[in-house]
Amino acid sequence: MQPVKEMRCLMNDNNRVILCKHRMTDFSKFAMEEVLPQIKEFIVDYCTKYKIQQVDPCALYLDTSIDLDLDIFDIEIDLFLAEFTEAFKVDNSKFSWYKYGYPKGSASVRAIKMVFGYHSPWVKKISHKLYQPKFRVRNLQEAVKSGRLI
Repeated sequence: MQPVKEMRCLMNDNNRVILCKHRMTDFSKFAMEEVLPQIKEFIVDYCTKYKIQQVDPCALYLDTSIDLDLDIFDIEIDLFLAEFTEAFKVDNSKFSWYKYGYPKGSASVRAIKMVFGYHSPWVKKISHKLYQPKFRVRNLQEAVKSGRLI
């Protein structure tokens, strides 16, 4: 049996306090670089604004995929990137989907998510086998640090 470690986080956004508690068994996530708080706030606000899904800011990691984990794909991802580049003043003139592949989503993954939810590890594993994520939070963080979305 693996030891379980609890992680608590607190996010204060415009006098609104969100407390979330997670039970983590994967300790490799603690060794990774953290996502910038501004990016977390942008993603949570975007998903709330466009009613995509409830996003827990503590559950956002660099390997979180924008298209598979957050369900932002197709035309929505173009709007997401436009708002991202505007909010963070990032140059996207050299950006092209040819590098990543255009995220279209998957009907089979959507059906599995609707029936079983997306919180169990086995559902995530099957979803990643059926559909390869195209765009991750890591790409957004690199764009903020470098000033260019490539």
